[in-house]
Amino acid sequence: MRKSLAVALALGLWTDSLVWARQPVRAAQAMVVAQEPIAAEVGLATLKAGGNAVDAAVAVATALAVTYPFAGNLGGGGFMLVRMNDGRQAFFDFREKAPAAAGPNMYLDKDGKPTRDSVVGWRASGVPGTLRGLELAHRKFGQQKWADLLAPAVKLAREGFPVSYSLSQSLKSAGRVRANAPDGSVLTAGGILTREADSKRIFLRDGRFYEPGEIFRQLELATLLKRVQERGVNEFYEGELARHFAREMAAHGGLITYEDLKNYQAVERKPLEGTFGDYTLITAPPPSTGGLGLLQMVNILEGTGYEKAGLGSAAATHYVAEAMRRYYADRGEFLGDADFVKVPLTSLISKAYARERRASIDPAKATPSSVIKQGRPTPGESNETTHFSIVDAAGNAVALTYTLNGGYGSGVTLPGLGFLLNNEMDDFTVKPGSPNMFGLIEGEANAIRPGKRPNSSMTPTVVLLKGQLHLVLGAPGGSRIPTGVLQVFLNVAVHKLNIQDAIDQPRFHHQWQPDKLYLERGFSPDTIELLRAKGHPVEPNTFGVARVEAIQVETIDGKRWLAGGQDGRGDGKVAGY
Repeated sequence: MRKSLAVALALGLWTDSLVWARQPVRAAQAMVVAQEPIAAEVGLATLKAGGNAVDAAVAVATALAVTYPFAGNLGGGGFMLVRMNDGRQAFFDFREKAPAAAGPNMYLDKDGKPTRDSVVGWRASGVPGTLRGLELAHRKFGQQKWADLLAPAVKLAREGFPVSYSLSQSLKSAGRVRANAPDGSVLTAGGILTREADSKRIFLRDGRFYEPGEIFRQLELATLLKRVQERGVNEFYEGELARHFAREMAAHGGLITYEDLKNYQAVERKPLEGTFGDYTLITAPPPSTGGLGLLQMVNILEGTGYEKAGLGSAAATHYVAEAMRRYYADRGEFLGDADFVKVPLTSLISKAYARERRASIDPAKATPSSVIKQGRPTPGESNETTHFSIVDAAGNAVALTYTLNGGYGSGVTLPGLGFLLNNEMDDFTVKPGSPNMFGLIEGEANAIRPGKRPNSSMTPTVVLLKGQLHLVLGAPGGSRIPTGVLQVFLNVAVHKLNIQDAIDQPRFHHQWQPDKLYLERGFSPDTIELLRAKGHPVEPNTFGVARVEAIQVETIDGKRWLAGGQDGRGDGKVAGY
């Protein structure tokens, strides 16, 4: 009996909601794991044609902008982590920026209460960064021609592709106004595409919803992609496309101007690094909060022996949840765009600080979030989302996570250009002490300022084992991304599961506020009751805790293999050769 199945049965975790007996997909040369199958195949074809991992990332990201409108994008932003086979590494930050006209109180009504303008409509969008980020990474590490890498996306938009069952259902959900929101105003993807004429026309066919198997063509998007393919990214940020973008913004009361687009730059930053036993974790620096959180949580857990209680046990779940909530308490207080605020980064990810936070954990009892405050780090230096992981034949690796924030972003499709805009402005602190769309409560460090990048939970990560590439992983899932990535890493590093089993295990999440321990389906009734007895306000049967897509490098009989894990909480694909 395979170890994961034996563990599941012993702990009473067997459930038909997760597939326990799945093997990873293995390949000898190269691999792409993505949230959407067509884009995964585009990446694989790029690798087979001689492209490296960064080339494949450009091809996958632009293809997802066509085939996965829920989160794939040209109108959003994200992070790319690159680790080359010679040890070079780089982190490309193409997170959206607040427009020059933005201000700290722009989403408060006359009574000081948050409005919904940070979530839906033309004022919800930050300046998009995706194309600038892909360009920057390709300029540094790419091998194939830019035009060749965009060709698959152009073709998919122009000729169309068959609508999958999951895309059909997603578009229908985004095209139906919920009964409790008769005006069409929504906070989630449900009904989000009903507000704007171009969104209804392109994605909903004005109410004639796409059915599985029908061909979905996006001719305006194809024209835009063709111009970027032929003229380069400057066309989007400084050319006629940018002028058209700015005109439409002005006509609809949006804030993004031509100058905002022209002045936008992606930034290369130094990745964060930390250790856990023999493992080295390379991950995202601010304005990501997820990489810092991952390192802080593994530091708190290292050496505690929490795992001796058993994978999925109440005692182990309790201890990890307590580490989670301490990180989220710190997140709300200290983290923001390090170009604008002083982030005590070195202290927050230090082993010494982790010891202080660990000392406040009671192994037998949950600490109420109301009494957990942020720590006292010493001064230091300066939902929807999609993720894909790539390893090429030479051993170069890319972990890329990018987003529109909510599913289908702000619901706004730019007329004449055919792409959706983000609603990333909601990731700023709209009002200190008030939760955003993911329930996160943040402080002044993440307040809105012109040109500032909002906090993000995106956590693209590369893990080395004794200096050698071992894992490439990341996830979509809003505030649940860091905890999802954490648990998959621990399942491999601590519990010694293969990557598919590590992903398939039921997960949990605690983010300090609200004071709830969210459990996926799969935890036994006895475990749930034991957690409640420890003082955890448990929310069982929660919707998935992130959707992790990962690649593990294995050695079997002396030969290197790539093992791909695809998260059954979504509909992605492992493609390899």
